Amino acid sequence: MLQVYLVRHGETEWNAARRIQGQSDSPLTATGVHQAHLVGKRVSHEGVTHVISSDLGRTRQTAQIIADACGCDVMVDARLRELHMGVLEERLIDSLTPQEELWRKQMVDGTADGRIPQGESMTELATRMHAALTECLKLPQGSKPLIVSHGIALGCLIGTVLGLPAYAERRLRLRNCSLSRVDYQQSPWLAPGWIVESAGDISHLDMPALDELQR
Repeated sequence: MLQVYLVRHGETEWNAARRIQGQSDSPLTATGVHQAHLVGKRVSHEGVTHVISSDLGRTRQTAQIIADACGCDVMVDARLRELHMGVLEERLIDSLTPQEELWRKQMVDGTADGRIPQGESMTELATRMHAALTECLKLPQGSKPLIVSHGIALGCLIGTVLGLPAYAERRLRLRNCSLSRVDYQQSPWLAPGWIVESAGDISHLDMPALDELQR
């Protein structure tokens, strides 16, 4: 059985400001750095052998802190990037027009063909996230990788592992530096392949963590 840990990056300046990030970027806040250290402490005794990160700055910063705690190097995979939010990237949530808010909501309300202009669909996101996850199966026997990615991206990955369509309504909260795990296994009582062991665990954090829309 292959166990893969999934971590959302720490709190960023734009998370705190309610600014849409997508594939744009902003640095971790002091809280976000602290959260990453707490994840590192949590998983440092789990035998993590590889830390694999989205190539965006906020994930790489989070991943490096975790990797240092685990004695690993950071591997980078651009397929683990957040959903591209098109023309809404860098916009404050509270500044969106009614039409722009409709575009944003289509990414979370189950709209099958939802796409922000110049952005990416949830189906396209799921395809590249699953390709990155499948790459973990090529790691040496006995490996225990940890992936650092983003809220929408990881939510889409976990949901589709459960059998939901990529565009399904979002009903899984993944806060900053939450910890999830998926396993690749063969069990007589579970479907073969990837299964969800846990999702959105924040028991290692010592203060409330943000989700996408909180201040």
